[in-house]
Amino acid sequence: MIKVGVIAEYNPFHNGHLYHLNKVKEMFKDAYLILVLIGNFTERADASIINKWDKTKIALKNGYNLVVELPYNIATSSASIYAKGAIDILNKLKCNYLVFGSETNDVSLLKKLVNLTNNNEKYNSKVKKYLKEGYNYPKSCSLALKDISKVIIDKPNDVLALEYVRSIINTKSNITPISIKRTNDYNDTNIKSNITSATSIRKNINNKSIIKNTMPSYVLKTINYVNYKDYFKFLKYKIITSDDLNNILDTDDGILNKLKKVIVNAKDLNDLILKVKSKKYSYNRIKRMLLHILTNTKKDYDTNINYIRVLGFDNKGKEILNSVKKQIDVPIITKYKKTYDYLFKDDIKASMLYNLLTNYDYKDEYQSSIKKD
Repeated sequence: MIKVGVIAEYNPFHNGHLYHLNKVKEMFKDAYLILVLIGNFTERADASIINKWDKTKIALKNGYNLVVELPYNIATSSASIYAKGAIDILNKLKCNYLVFGSETNDVSLLKKLVNLTNNNEKYNSKVKKYLKEGYNYPKSCSLALKDISKVIIDKPNDVLALEYVRSIINTKSNITPISIKRTNDYNDTNIKSNITSATSIRKNINNKSIIKNTMPSYVLKTINYVNYKDYFKFLKYKIITSDDLNNILDTDDGILNKLKKVIVNAKDLNDLILKVKSKKYSYNRIKRMLLHILTNTKKDYDTNINYIRVLGFDNKGKEILNSVKKQIDVPIITKYKKTYDYLFKDDIKASMLYNLLTNYDYKDEYQSSIKKD
């Protein structure tokens, strides 16, 4: 049994993702395909425009055999924690290959960079130097890496790819990483062809005539409107009325002091982020912090994978689960039970927030895995 893993947000699933998935199928014709899916909130702290159950149905329709969820707290963390959590899940499922998209498209280079930076005092001291100069952590790592290797890793998918490879190496995993070159710019907001970035689709989400050719028609029907006006109102109320937010993930005194000063006059979510953003505090870190304020995600949250939540599977997916159930050291959850409430508590809070922003019913959080015959 050859098992191939993919880690994806599918926000939304579009023609570029379909291209990537078809390439995986070409490379591994008889393999069992596993998707580690990021659910209702993404690594950049966006509310997904397709809910996780609809994404699961789309994934199964397109040939995935098993869809499992990356828990909310880990899915909305920094790239290193996000990547490690996803790789841990694939390790527990005894996955053989991980296929990802990257701009560099050079796995041997990524391995070299991981081995160069792991436990490297020169690299670590340079990261600290740039942090002291006021740069945020991702930028400090990128600058330090450039200093010691002359290689620039700053594109979103390259950053994730580097962290995937780092997690594979550091966990002594048997997973073989494989890259597929990205065919478009992740941050491009213009739609120039039927293969475009998810960013450009989200930017044009209210104009269905523009985006309709960028994804399968059945995907277009699942897209939800996300009410960011209400999101901002909830957030503003929480910040104004909370006396102590220091225990919330991604906060510190500097960013909280600035947040308290500007929150009253901020016009909307983007305006608030831009008012707080600085060389030290990146746009994405601030977005994650604000989401974590709303869901009360604490700094001491558990970054370990303590369970595997199965969102969907077919007959081959069932074979995957059966093949590991005697070896795995965490529960595999296909059906909700009250005894699992302590494991799901943060995911349920996130789903309740998602319910307030979209037409999603948070009670769907309790449903059993989708079974595709």
